[in-house]
Amino acid sequence: MRWGLPFVDNIKILYILESSTIPTLTMYKSITIIALFAISISCKEHKTNEDTLSTDTKMSESALIAKATAIHKNVMTLDTHCDINIKNFTDSINYTQKLTSQVNLPKMNEGGLDVPWFIVYTGQDTLSTEGYKKAYDNAISKFNAIHRLCKDIAPDQIELALTSEDARRIWKSGKKVAMIGIENGYPIGEDITNVEKFYNLGGRYMSLAHNGHSQLSDSNTGEADNVWLHNGLSELGKQVVSEMNRVGMMIDVSHPSKEAMRQMIALTKAPIIASHSSARALCDHSRNLDDEQLQWMKENGGVVQTVAFKSYLNTEKFEKRVAHEVEIGKQIADSMGVKWLDGRDAVMALDNEAREKYFDFLGTMAAIRREKVKTMEGLPPAVDVSDFVDHIDYLIEKMGIEHVGISSDFDGGGGIEGWSDASETMNVTIELVRRGYTEEEIEKLWSGNLLRVLDEVQSIAKELQG
Repeated sequence: MRWGLPFVDNIKILYILESSTIPTLTMYKSITIIALFAISISCKEHKTNEDTLSTDTKMSESALIAKATAIHKNVMTLDTHCDINIKNFTDSINYTQKLTSQVNLPKMNEGGLDVPWFIVYTGQDTLSTEGYKKAYDNAISKFNAIHRLCKDIAPDQIELALTSEDARRIWKSGKKVAMIGIENGYPIGEDITNVEKFYNLGGRYMSLAHNGHSQLSDSNTGEADNVWLHNGLSELGKQVVSEMNRVGMMIDVSHPSKEAMRQMIALTKAPIIASHSSARALCDHSRNLDDEQLQWMKENGGVVQTVAFKSYLNTEKFEKRVAHEVEIGKQIADSMGVKWLDGRDAVMALDNEAREKYFDFLGTMAAIRREKVKTMEGLPPAVDVSDFVDHIDYLIEKMGIEHVGISSDFDGGGGIEGWSDASETMNVTIELVRRGYTEEEIEKLWSGNLLRVLDEVQSIAKELQG
């Protein structure tokens, strides 16, 4: 949930309805990002590797898919950003079932997604003792849900990894691998000891802000009105950077401001990551990284996990498509006997219970709509896997293949045509093979680069502790 932030009323609600996730109060994770449309946004076409191949050098489609299938089985596929809803971690409703969530064990098995990083996400509230307490409790509830999945619900199917060695061992055993990222350092409050506490609970990366300035760092959302709280990092935020280095937790710069990122890179003794961002040169959105930031990441030795988020990949295609999908959503609502609500004010006027029910409806509606649009003709083209890999191509061109990875932001607003949930994960590998990437390169993109950074961060932590 994004409390206390300005909203672009109609656009934001349209985005909720476009999303393919199960909405809850945490659904505001995706919708508040749309306030950034106040910034001038333009997406550009990018020449792909495939464009440079002659017809003679292209393999047949069947041979290509066979090659991609073999590679997909051989490499460990890792997605650094999968949001969770704790309602899906109970005895009766959980990830052993093929839920309408974009990520669950059946869909992971179907698509060959090996390592989801489950996200301990907390929305930005007031910078107060009360706000910090609520945020901390929310974070702990999500840590507990992830541990419950691995220890109680499906220990025979998935296991929590704390190191790259853990991840590879679990993967080789045939089980899925759970890892944990923290989105927004707000739950740390003003108690720096919570950094180590969250690390001991399994958190292996953390961003210091999200949509809205935290007590630690300015957010990228400040670009909308040029209003900043810290002009980068707060003094506490600088201390948190040092503490994250000390305990071995990766620093995530996907949501903090550019100045905050610059200061983090100047302070950190270890490589950093952008857990779910794409290339700003191709799509001018403040959640993406510009060429200067990409150069910083390269020099730092970090990695950018390219994100499959429609409006960060090709805003023009997204905006043309979403208007049609909202109309389809209204038709589905009518058939379900649900009153369609237009605008943020109408949704926020509901009491908490009614709002939760409405968000539950939106999740059901979105799943129905995904199936419905598959059979419809004449719709504007959707943002797809090709658009996604265009960004991978560009990032590699600018930074080198050692600094690029893959993320979805599933169940937090992410998902594109061809990779709409975990069951379609292999389509990303197919597109990479289509563009001429080798198995060694694909392994780096899917997991090798990210785990290399984790190893370096944890190695430096041991030196600092010693």
